[in-house]
Amino acid sequence: MDRYLQHRERLLTSSRPLPDFEAVGSNGPWLHRADGHRVLDGSSGLLCANVGQSSPAVFSRIERQFSRYSFGGAAVVQPHIQMELMDRLCRVVGRPEDSVALTTCGTLGVEVAVGLARNIVRVRDGKRRGDILTSSLSYHGNSMFTLGVAGNQIRNPRPEDRYGLGPAFPAPYPPTHSHAHEGHGCDASCVEEVARAIDSRDAENVAAVLIEPINGTTGGAFVPPDGYLRRVSEVCRERSVLVIHDEVLTGLWRTGTPLASHHWDGCEPDLVILSKGLGAGYVGVGAVLVSPEIAPLLRHKDVDPLPAMGTMATHPLQAAACLGVLDELEAMDFRAFATRGERLGTALRSLTGWAPVREVRGVGHLYGVEVAPGLLWPLMEECERRGVFFYPFTGAGDPRSEGLVVAPPLNSSDEDIDFLTAALTDAVASLS
Repeated sequence: MDRYLQHRERLLTSSRPLPDFEAVGSNGPWLHRADGHRVLDGSSGLLCANVGQSSPAVFSRIERQFSRYSFGGAAVVQPHIQMELMDRLCRVVGRPEDSVALTTCGTLGVEVAVGLARNIVRVRDGKRRGDILTSSLSYHGNSMFTLGVAGNQIRNPRPEDRYGLGPAFPAPYPPTHSHAHEGHGCDASCVEEVARAIDSRDAENVAAVLIEPINGTTGGAFVPPDGYLRRVSEVCRERSVLVIHDEVLTGLWRTGTPLASHHWDGCEPDLVILSKGLGAGYVGVGAVLVSPEIAPLLRHKDVDPLPAMGTMATHPLQAAACLGVLDELEAMDFRAFATRGERLGTALRSLTGWAPVREVRGVGHLYGVEVAPGLLWPLMEECERRGVFFYPFTGAGDPRSEGLVVAPPLNSSDEDIDFLTAALTDAVASLS
């Protein structure tokens, strides 16, 4: 291994000072280090490893498909396993009649969703509607387009690289929108900013509003005010604008429900993007679900060519792994799962008021623990010393907030959750 590590700088990865240890084994939420210690992955491998490491169900599915054929492409071999995944996935998230576009990652899923939305409204309305509106606290992937259109400017700080794109309305969260309220927090009325953003561009130029139902790693698990997402849907429907929910991070029970939007009534989107929780770290995958009311327009004779989804977009081993992930998720004891989520939230909220902690927010198995400026990296180091790794968030508000994303694998045990929260509590206490 040493002969590779001496060339470590040639492998271009994140420049953040994250832990970089050698893993020699794994089990569930645990990574086993070469030095004999183990680390609990408190952020599910950058919010991917929702069913933990070394899943027998995923391995069995991949092995079974590998023995049949490893690759053929949907244009060459009948896509039976991909269609099985489509049907199963749509039923699992409560959208059984949706059409599905498969691709290879969340970023490409967003690009495909945008392309599909533009195609749909152009066929439907006969107009070249192309604008995609996002919020000031959004993050939708790492391509030049998705970085340009989203609100997370920490990842794309140079204005000249944004190609004239950018967020269109403030997110309904205090760090970015507190100036709009006098003495009270954000509420459903914040959606008027969305309406103004659409109207200022003329609704006939706007294809869709792209939004995260629950904020992910930019702001650290901000939950929108009750009624906000429903009003977004109403405002968009009144103007014939589509709604796209980016559930790359929140989809498939991360927040306690199959989709994060299921926490509220009346906010069903036209398109949904899934990724991290579907591949669960075993394969790269993206899936765009399109409602049956608009999907037929993608087969219209006047439709533009559909957006490129990638050569590997319908890879049979990818589909097999995703089916194994769904096997794991559907086998969970959901009552015990909900109880563990409440247990996690209660323990984390008890940290509120401790000197380093500014705020704890979130739901299900997704929380943000915001800390005072300058304490993020020391807190991460203290947590790692105690055997837990967390992913950081940096990027909300001005001055910028920062903290830990707490998002353990969904099939963590009660003992795993207790270990995580005890280690974090002890680490916070050491900095108090």
